[in-house]
Amino acid sequence: MLALPLAADAVLDPAPTSWVAVAAAVVAVLALLIAIGAQLRLSRIKRGLRVLRGHSGEGDVLEVATKHAAEVSLLREQVERQQAELARISTDVAASLRHVAVVRFDAFGDMGGRMSFSAAVVDDAGDGLVITAIHGRGETRSYAKGLVGGASEHTLSPEEQQAVDAARTEKTEKQGSDKKARR
Repeated sequence: MLALPLAADAVLDPAPTSWVAVAAAVVAVLALLIAIGAQLRLSRIKRGLRVLRGHSGEGDVLEVATKHAAEVSLLREQVERQQAELARISTDVAASLRHVAVVRFDAFGDMGGRMSFSAAVVDDAGDGLVITAIHGRGETRSYAKGLVGGASEHTLSPEEQQAVDAARTEKTEKQGSDKKARR
């Protein structure tokens, strides 16, 4: 093949040259638009990373999540300790002598004013004691009888039994009203 030298005064045909220039301009504009789009996406990603890195001064998300997980674990341990303590206290309260009933009566027919009494003090299981004071004209006698499960090894008078039953019923009524309140 022979190469023909171009003369200095040779002119290129403007039609193909203008098409090449237009195509190059279109490619340049497309490249510019793609670059602008990429820059916008990069800015959004950087903003998101700033949030993840903890720009607020608390540390990044991983540090905050780790800190919160440790706090939740600590709170769980505290709740478990509190539940154990509550169970222990509930057992103590159930065993405390906290149900009381008093029955006043006239021990003798010739004396009025219901000066004699029987007082029952029991826990949730009915364990406790009943104290009776019988008031007469010349003296007052006092008796104490132990209770286990609401019963005594000594015979209870009708007034003592009434006091024990009232103390245990008061306990049952309170527990029943607690159950109703919980529903």
